[in-house]
Amino acid sequence: MLHKEMNNIDSRSFSELMSELVAYADEVVSLSKEPGTERETSTQFALLVGKFSPFLDELGGNNKFMERSTIRKAVESLERELKLSQALIQSPNPTSVKRVEEIIDNLGRSLGLLLFASLELSTDFKDKIGELQKDLINARFTPNSSPSSSRGSEFVSELKVESEIIEERITLDIGDVALQLKCGNDEEFKFAVWGLNELIGSGNVSHEMISEEGIIPILFNRLGSSKQDNRSTIIQLIRRLALESDDNKEKVADAGYLSMLVKSLTRDVEERREAVGLLLDLSDLTAVKRRLGRIQGCIVLLVAMLNGDDPIAACNAGKLLNALSSNTQNALHMAEAGYFKPLVQYLKEGSDMSKILMATALSRMEITDQCRASLGEDGAIEPLVKMFNSGKLESKLSALSALQNLSVLTENIQRLVRSGIVVPLLQLLFSVTSVLMTLREPASAILARIAQSESILFNQDVAQQMLSLLNLSSPVIQCHLLQALNSISAHSSAAKVRRKMKENGAIQLLLPFLMESNTKIRSGALNLIYTLSKGLPEDLTEQLGEAHIHIIVNIISSSTSENEQAAAVGILSNLPISDKKATDILKKEKLLPILVSIMSSNATSTPTTCWLVESVAGVLIRFTNPSDKKLQHLTVEHGVIPLLVKLLSSESPVAKCRAATSLAQLSQNTLSLRKSRKSRWLCVPPSADAFCEVHDGYCFVNSTFCLVKAGAISPLVQILEGNDRQADEAVLSALATLLQDEIWENGSKRIAKMSGIQAIIKVLESGNVKAQEKALWILERILGVDECREQHGESAQVELIDLAQTGDPRLKPTIAKLLAQLELLQTQSSYF
Repeated sequence: MLHKEMNNIDSRSFSELMSELVAYADEVVSLSKEPGTERETSTQFALLVGKFSPFLDELGGNNKFMERSTIRKAVESLERELKLSQALIQSPNPTSVKRVEEIIDNLGRSLGLLLFASLELSTDFKDKIGELQKDLINARFTPNSSPSSSRGSEFVSELKVESEIIEERITLDIGDVALQLKCGNDEEFKFAVWGLNELIGSGNVSHEMISEEGIIPILFNRLGSSKQDNRSTIIQLIRRLALESDDNKEKVADAGYLSMLVKSLTRDVEERREAVGLLLDLSDLTAVKRRLGRIQGCIVLLVAMLNGDDPIAACNAGKLLNALSSNTQNALHMAEAGYFKPLVQYLKEGSDMSKILMATALSRMEITDQCRASLGEDGAIEPLVKMFNSGKLESKLSALSALQNLSVLTENIQRLVRSGIVVPLLQLLFSVTSVLMTLREPASAILARIAQSESILFNQDVAQQMLSLLNLSSPVIQCHLLQALNSISAHSSAAKVRRKMKENGAIQLLLPFLMESNTKIRSGALNLIYTLSKGLPEDLTEQLGEAHIHIIVNIISSSTSENEQAAAVGILSNLPISDKKATDILKKEKLLPILVSIMSSNATSTPTTCWLVESVAGVLIRFTNPSDKKLQHLTVEHGVIPLLVKLLSSESPVAKCRAATSLAQLSQNTLSLRKSRKSRWLCVPPSADAFCEVHDGYCFVNSTFCLVKAGAISPLVQILEGNDRQADEAVLSALATLLQDEIWENGSKRIAKMSGIQAIIKVLESGNVKAQEKALWILERILGVDECREQHGESAQVELIDLAQTGDPRLKPTIAKLLAQLELLQTQSSYF
């Protein structure tokens, strides 16, 4: 009977067919309300089916659309499912969840077919269909344990035979789909994509049909012109087609299409994710790997995705990069983009030629320290060292050049040391084999970098070995060796190495290099002599000799390199101050005016400038020796005192300390050089401004070296007020010269007037023992003046009591005197 009814379907008019569909829907709703069938699942099911009646009525009034076979087939599909719904609600077990959900899904699919076929209908009407379809898709039902009926099962089985017959007749037309994909507007295109997915899912379209209709070219054409919303859907569909057959995959692998997919890697998150997934699916094709590597920006974009925030895209990008890395050129492009793992893998496991290719590329790359760190962490150094140790000449050269690039980073220096490369590098430098001579320059450059690490000192002879190579090497290698030796000798733990170098005549070996025309070599030699000359015994003058001192002074006066000047002045500042011969040579060489000229023209503030200033201040200590007034006068005539006062405000604590020392030495003689008010030898009486209240006489900067007239007291006090304690002793020594027996009261009042007492008390709080000792002596004198004691005694006693309890025992006797002076302790107290 059912088969006969099916044969009569096509003879009905469209309006008759729609009326029957409405009747089926209404019948389902009516049956669900009858006694005995009122259950939750059947009620929910009936409510959903009941929603079909209104839009079926509306559709029935559009007879003109019946002429389209696709609409007729979609409506017949809907009829089948509504009839099955009616049968299910009539069965004794209408709440079989599995069956209910199956019918609901089929109703949703039928609506989708109708939606695809009804493109000419109004947007509002299609929206209603879409809303109902969503309701059907999202519907879920609760299981019910009612018993089943054999009669109901038979009835449903009979309807299934009917559905199989109709299924054969209800198919979408691939030609219509292709046309809508190619020419449809955005909305039509969207439905066409859905329709194609349905065709593929149902198996109703063959690979040949996809190929004949040109679906893949159509989709790529639309990918280039579609809006953002559609692009990810298109790529999903292309991906599905590519996975369906190898023929489709080959078509998608076209170079032009690959370029479009690479462009999608720059778009929004969803599109990027779909594009990289599709490219990964295609990457098993050799041609794809080759073509992708040639598409500009592809590898850079993949590396960016690998480091991006989308974990799915990052994972697929990593897999795709791994697949592409089977091509050495691709691996090099990845390294240029900052992804080094494939390159490192080739260094570890590639062929000899691949290793050389990677090492050579790495040696030429301009990479950041971050990239160098990444390469070190990924394990690039160990295979490169292995290439150097065991490879042929080309391997050795490429490996050394690559290591030279990586050794710029401090962290990689440690890895190089751990690799055991130092000894082989030294052996190479000693080699006389002509074929290996080209390797010596990069080897010496790497050693220079490794020498920056104290770990090079594991070999105590390394410095001596390098020294012995100096005269046997080319200028480039000499520069690297001097750089290495400077680094080694500057290490805090290299005292033994420095001593051994001096004992073995290092300075004598280096002196000839001072006459080098090559600035780098000359500068390197100067720096090394400076380092080795620090703390040298009294024979430094003899080791240098007058001729080389002359050369050093010439370098100071003529060099345009501040570094050279600083090192040269530093060497002269290391000459023993007590060596009169050295002083005479320097006077003869007219060093003082040269130094004053350099300091007068120096306005910058860099580490090298700081070193130069410190060195000049060190030399001036020699020329302000208090036991040689004639030398002091010569020095002051060159304008040294204003220079020294200026240095008290420099950024360098060392320069401040040395300047204060020189001023203290000059001030020691001020009292004997002052002009007394009662002197009968003054041809012209000095002006009132020349009178000095501290020295109780007439003082002049250039003739009596007076700290007061030089304006030095204020900057000296400011040093004590600061937080750096390095110059305390020198500053206190300078202030102490104002407290000599004849003038101590005047000097005390001047220091108090310049706010110096609180600054001196600060030294008691945080200075070293020697500085504290000097500060206590000064305070003992100052607080001996009644007005100073009354004003500052209270603030001093707090620090004195604290120092008595926590300070060095050597200070207690002086503290006891001061506390007694402040009447806080009897002079003969046993407390101390």
